[in-house]
Amino acid sequence: MESKQASQHTIDWWTFSASVGAIVTLSLPMVLAPDLAGKLIEQAYDFLTNNLGFLYQWYSLAVFVFLIYLGFSRYGAVRLGAEDSRPEFGNLSWVAMLFSAGIGAGLLYWAVIEWGYYLDSPPFGVPARSNEAIEWAASYGLFHWGVNAWAFYCLPALAIAYPFYVRKVPYLRLSTGCLKYLPGGATSKRARVVDFLYMLNLIGGTGTSLGLSSPMIAATLAELTGWNHDFMLEVMVVVFCIAIFGTSAWLGLERGFKKLADLNLWLTLTLLFFVLAVGPTLFILKMGTNGIGLVLQNIVRMITWTDPLTNSRFVEDWTIFYWAWWVAYGPFVGIFVTRISYGRTIREVIFGMLVYGSLGAWLFFIVFGNYALHLELENILSVTGIMNEQSPAAAITQVFGTLPFRELALCAFFVVSVVFLVTTYDSASYTLASVSTKKMRAGENPARGLRLFWACSLGVLPITLMFIDGGIKVILSTTIVVSLPLLALGYIMADSLMSQLREDHGDKPAD
Repeated sequence: MESKQASQHTIDWWTFSASVGAIVTLSLPMVLAPDLAGKLIEQAYDFLTNNLGFLYQWYSLAVFVFLIYLGFSRYGAVRLGAEDSRPEFGNLSWVAMLFSAGIGAGLLYWAVIEWGYYLDSPPFGVPARSNEAIEWAASYGLFHWGVNAWAFYCLPALAIAYPFYVRKVPYLRLSTGCLKYLPGGATSKRARVVDFLYMLNLIGGTGTSLGLSSPMIAATLAELTGWNHDFMLEVMVVVFCIAIFGTSAWLGLERGFKKLADLNLWLTLTLLFFVLAVGPTLFILKMGTNGIGLVLQNIVRMITWTDPLTNSRFVEDWTIFYWAWWVAYGPFVGIFVTRISYGRTIREVIFGMLVYGSLGAWLFFIVFGNYALHLELENILSVTGIMNEQSPAAAITQVFGTLPFRELALCAFFVVSVVFLVTTYDSASYTLASVSTKKMRAGENPARGLRLFWACSLGVLPITLMFIDGGIKVILSTTIVVSLPLLALGYIMADSLMSQLREDHGDKPAD
């Protein structure tokens, strides 16, 4: 029997209906008028990135500085829960769940091939495929998936967790982190608007993850079995993944998600160290060290570089795209991190997310990315050629197909990819179920049937996109366009959190 089931299973029908409406709203235009919908969304994306992209850059800097200040301040010792409480989950399980919920589904995709886009179109105007371009190609992924990404996640987590655990606000929603600006509380009309923005971003963001990951998983399965990689195989992969994360959602956080996250942590580490051991170990370690150094030396320039003179669109197509994606995902990860962070201090959450999250992502880029880069540079496998002539998914599969014990390596990659995708969707269904539950207190879980409903519903949008040529590009653009209002919510959450901390702790030391 599931532990700590929600004491109230009453559905918040307004929120529930708005969520279902968001799925329909995003899916129908893609089916009824895909060309027009895609054109309008891409035009909006181009306008946003060209004219307002710099706002995301300032936002990323502001959030990072705020979190560092908060972590080192006296408020860093404030515990999320009773003063004598201890963490509900151990450090290893907490990190595993944090990582699986945060960026796992997209990380395997981009870690292997992101450098391939930068090699021929490098930043800062350096010549394509030059030594300098190679160094930047191996480094820029570390920047995009580093501390800035986790800072976007961490702010909503703290803003929601403090009132939820300390002030006992019984609503696990984005609006819980904005209470200073919601006179009517988390059930007011303003709160409804805030929570609807969250749902819209989550549904679009998870649609992107499944839309990117399912072709990669299907390509790996086709390579292992000899089946044709076609539309039906991708649909089968989506249905298979839905069945798994539906089962996990039914089992619950402790028996489902936690066990999957723990299993995947060890599987992933095994695959990473296998590639490091059998691949060009010295090249991987040297390029990784060089990449970390390059990012640390140039991080301020990279955060603030707007490319005002050449307008190469590198910033708009990559940095702004990632910042907007992280902003869109931030509330979802924040709600989930809130649920698993009872008993931890603010300082532990901040530096746990920034440090462990960044190091984990960097490990993927350093090992998988530099292994694939080595294949390209040594003319063992034309990774960029396969990306351009076939697909990025095919390139990723063929990279792992060059490893010793080929079938075993591909099988391990297949399992890790599926579990990462499953855990991302499992956590997404958990947070949607939490938002659409009327009340939830610390330690409680949303109703099992509600979690299962959202686990299945989240697959609707990606399956719809498979019918549309260029659908993934459209949904990527959609996610970025709808993330813009969340920049204002970031300031609201930070100010609301600080106001509550000052009211509750005044000038007294927090520890």
